[in-house]
Amino acid sequence: MKTLKSVTLALALLVTCSFVKANDVPEIKLTKTHAINTYLDAMTLGRIENLSQVIDPCAKFSILRGKTIMSFTKKEMTDYLEGEKNIQQQCSTSTEVIESNSDMAVIRVDMKFEDFTRSNYVTVANTGGAWKITNVYSVFK
Repeated sequence: MKTLKSVTLALALLVTCSFVKANDVPEIKLTKTHAINTYLDAMTLGRIENLSQVIDPCAKFSILRGKTIMSFTKKEMTDYLEGEKNIQQQCSTSTEVIESNSDMAVIRVDMKFEDFTRSNYVTVANTGGAWKITNVYSVFK
């Protein structure tokens, strides 16, 4: 009788566990729009919470300053933005899709400050189920 109770209890526990699923973290769909909006939030509002997940590990960030091109890795850029966390930039922003297809997109993000405009050409790519930022090229006007 003890064995029957133990087997029944184990079976009930197994059935219960197979139907119960804890979903603590909501799943975020990594779309082109989500990647660009996350980038905009990080650059203009200092909201960097989801930035790392929308940047490909091999992403490259380049900034043209005068005649010099400075290049940064994902880690260098996310470390820099960590120091800018929650700092809102005093600029207006606009976006324009330069090119878009099922594999990649290039979006120009203009950040217009009082004395200059920073144009960021953001490339996002379909990395197999998730859209991630693979390249950002920034110029100042």
